[in-house]
Amino acid sequence: MAAGFLGRLNLRVLLVIILLVVAVHYLITPFVSERFRHATEDEDHARILVKPEVAASAPPAAVVAAPAYDWSKFSPYDPPPRTERRAKACFVILVRNSDVHDMRVTMRQLEDRFNKDYNYPYVFLNNEPFSDEFKQLTSSMASGNTSYGLIPKEHWGYPPWISQQKAAETREKMKDIIYGSSESYRHMCRYESGFFYRHPLMDQFDYYWRVEPGVDFLCDIRYDPFMLMQERQLKYGFTISLHEYRDTVPTLWKTTREFMDKYPQHVAKHNTLPWVTDQALTDYNMCHFWSNFEIGSVKWLRSEQYTAYFDFLDQSGGFFYERWGDAPVHSLAVAMFLRKEEVHWFEDIGYFHGPFYNCPNPKALNQHCHCNPKDSLHLSGWSCTKAWGELPDTPKA
Repeated sequence: MAAGFLGRLNLRVLLVIILLVVAVHYLITPFVSERFRHATEDEDHARILVKPEVAASAPPAAVVAAPAYDWSKFSPYDPPPRTERRAKACFVILVRNSDVHDMRVTMRQLEDRFNKDYNYPYVFLNNEPFSDEFKQLTSSMASGNTSYGLIPKEHWGYPPWISQQKAAETREKMKDIIYGSSESYRHMCRYESGFFYRHPLMDQFDYYWRVEPGVDFLCDIRYDPFMLMQERQLKYGFTISLHEYRDTVPTLWKTTREFMDKYPQHVAKHNTLPWVTDQALTDYNMCHFWSNFEIGSVKWLRSEQYTAYFDFLDQSGGFFYERWGDAPVHSLAVAMFLRKEEVHWFEDIGYFHGPFYNCPNPKALNQHCHCNPKDSLHLSGWSCTKAWGELPDTPKA
């Protein structure tokens, strides 16, 4: 009898437990279902945000709502927090169809090191139509929009005042000088000196970052260089400076002196000419910024001063009768027209264009890089960067 009583008791306890489980299930199911529904909706929303067709317009990851940053106190050692603010800026690239694979390697590095978080657009320029393959392979690599422009024939050819026979004779005489015999190199230097920023695709931008296929970006870029240019009102930025081959520009300084004599109003009062010449302006020391990397102001290149200078040089014929490069042309323009405070050395941007490196030396910067600081050109006597840093600051008004 006791055994039967215990059996009935255990059955009752079991039934009570089952009823309690069922009751709890019905009580909590609405809440669990609601949470599951919201979680599923959030998952679907995340997938939509990262779809390729909308990725470029989506805000970058890890964007913070930060207070206004004081760019006058900028330091690469303590970069500003990333925000959704963007400058009107682009990468501009003069490139041939045959360079597509070198271009993709460079783009991959630029995206990984910087642009994956900022989605700035690319403007590709060519004196021949871009192939469908080039467009497909480069656009697939970019996080921002891509545009492809054809260079007008008048910007990539001989102007009417140039004797093509004399130009050909010059190339023959200069065949033992680097690129001295190259016709296309001269067209490129003239175009980069005076026309790329006039292309209609550049009309929408305030700043450009010049990139070349096959160059390497060696460090994480932990801030927006375009915003630095904009907020500090900088006009020109560089990584590498060095001395030009004198035989390529024998009359460039003479022609520049003639320009300054004719247009003294264009030369800034507090210029940086001491970086390129002596106090008497007697000779050019060949210092120049290596313009295969430069970040600059489109408005400055389109200014009255720079336009007058380029036109003066162009009329002289030195792009074809000698072998004037765009690097010394840009550099002499900087020296004449800009104050030291309008130019910035991007010390922290690790960069390689064979055979020269810019590699940050301080450990706090180099830890974000994969380059040997001992290889950096600025440590060499061939560099002009130390001399740039030693220029006196502009006197305060």
